[in-house]
Amino acid sequence: MPPALSSQTHTQLNCFKRVLSSIVALILVLDGLYLISLKKIHFGTVLPVVIGILLLSYALFYRWIQRKLTQHSNLKIYWRLGWSLFWLWCISLFCFFAYIHFGTQPQTSTQANAKVVIVLGSGIENGLPSPTLAKRLDTAATYARQHPQSYLIVSGGPAFTEQLTEAQVMSNYLQQHYAITASRIILETKSTSTALNLQNSQPLLHHLGTDKTQPIIVVTSDFHTLRAAAIAQRQGYTQFSMLSAPTPLYTRYNAWLREYFAYISGWLLNEY
Repeated sequence: MPPALSSQTHTQLNCFKRVLSSIVALILVLDGLYLISLKKIHFGTVLPVVIGILLLSYALFYRWIQRKLTQHSNLKIYWRLGWSLFWLWCISLFCFFAYIHFGTQPQTSTQANAKVVIVLGSGIENGLPSPTLAKRLDTAATYARQHPQSYLIVSGGPAFTEQLTEAQVMSNYLQQHYAITASRIILETKSTSTALNLQNSQPLLHHLGTDKTQPIIVVTSDFHTLRAAAIAQRQGYTQFSMLSAPTPLYTRYNAWLREYFAYISGWLLNEY
């Protein structure tokens, strides 16, 4: 290849990298900032902003970075190692997303006569259920209407900057939107994680005359059913069925990203 052509190709490739990095960066940053503005502050929203800022910095300071790498050969080794680790992480994230997508098809309950439905919390916003939590409550309410003998345990503790606990907000929603009587709703108001949702619900099961070895419905979001089921099994729930609620599209992949880290955290904490 003639030197001029080789140089031109190299320049075009560098330009493509910078443009692509800028486009991806803007998408990540705008997506994360939009969700953060809705008070959705967690790994799934903050990390895209951080990655976006780094990619944008890479695009803006590309020439300066290349000069430094040329001047310091040792720095180039660490630079390549960093990019290799980043792409390995991206591959692991892609595999996890595939696992979530193909492993969380819509699930319907097989426990027609379950006495108790446990609804796992998912955050509140301005005193109301988040869109994700509202979907869970809608799904639980549909089952409760079809099975009027069942009780609902709504599980969720104190929420940052909110006056009411998540369980109280969940109960209010079910009563106001579906006219489910307060006597059928049991509040678990201390938990702050899936593991605690299920653990703290166990004494309430005894209060209702049942236990974790009896038929129980666990309602959560579709992407969350796999991890929640693994935690329930680890805690000794033996006849539970997962009932999945759809996840709003605009927050779906951020929720999956958050779930990626939750899986790692749960494994480190020996939750399943």
